[in-house]
Amino acid sequence: MPRPEPDPCPCGGQDRRGTVLPYTECCGRYLDHFTQTPAPDAESLMRSRYTAFVRERADYLLATWHPSHRPDRLDFEPGVRWLGLEVRGHVERDSDHAEVEFVARQRNRSGAATRIAERSRFVREKGEGDLLRWYYLDGMMR
Repeated sequence: MPRPEPDPCPCGGQDRRGTVLPYTECCGRYLDHFTQTPAPDAESLMRSRYTAFVRERADYLLATWHPSHRPDRLDFEPGVRWLGLEVRGHVERDSDHAEVEFVARQRNRSGAATRIAERSRFVREKGEGDLLRWYYLDGMMR
């Protein structure tokens, strides 16, 4: 019996050969093991947050949003289908501040496709369990 293909990560993260990584080897390790495994850099956090939107994981999105900008709650638009993510740039401003520029594509339930282009700001500081963690601060739509 053929072995089932692993569930590809929604963020589109790839290995050195250009093969899309399985969810468990990519963003899954951060979403499913948040307390023990923080994202190692701002781009990984941004990719995992995209995956959390795809999987409607408000718990992860709120936990990785910096408290100074975190909303009280997060609701997902019914019927939205995420179509892909393109990371266009990742700049570390210093060891604790970074920016990630990306484009995410989605289709709403009526079939209209939209693009979200943003330059997001991230900060790294001590978080849960006294681990250094990256947090999403805010973003500027492009």
